[in-house]
Amino acid sequence: VYLPSGESGGCSNDVYEAIMADVMTRYKTSGVRTVAFGDLFLEDLRAWREANLAKVGMRGVFPIWKRDTKIMAREVIQLGYRAYISCAEATIGPRFAGRLYDWEFLRELPLGVDPCGENGEFHSFVFDGPIFKRPVRVRVGEIVTRDGRFYADLLLETSHPLGRCAAGSIPPR
Repeated sequence: VYLPSGESGGCSNDVYEAIMADVMTRYKTSGVRTVAFGDLFLEDLRAWREANLAKVGMRGVFPIWKRDTKIMAREVIQLGYRAYISCAEATIGPRFAGRLYDWEFLRELPLGVDPCGENGEFHSFVFDGPIFKRPVRVRVGEIVTRDGRFYADLLLETSHPLGRCAAGSIPPR
């Protein structure tokens, strides 16, 4: 898991694409050829991901593509995955930012909000689950408002091994 360290800030799509191309190229040099994404049904996002990976000679796979989001939301919780809501759109309000993605969260979502946030209503960070060797130890920090969205700062616990080597999680240049 790559967890960036240092100061964060705004990032244009051009800058993001350049950084991702650099990181993906380093992974490719280390033998990685395929990247998995959890996208469910946004065709334009899938096409964008595939196009950017193709530029560096890699491909994307989408194992949960076109799954029913109501079923998917239940399965994620039932299987033991744990996630924090890292960003909530103004349409659902600030009270959802920083929350655990759990049964209570799903019950409280406003009518019409996709339970997986596939229309951009919210974004999440999965920190534990059956495929993790160990949880990514993060805690929720400050909730900030930026660009009409509510963001939860997720702070990496530095006592965790990833906290000491986060920048080294990607292959060196």
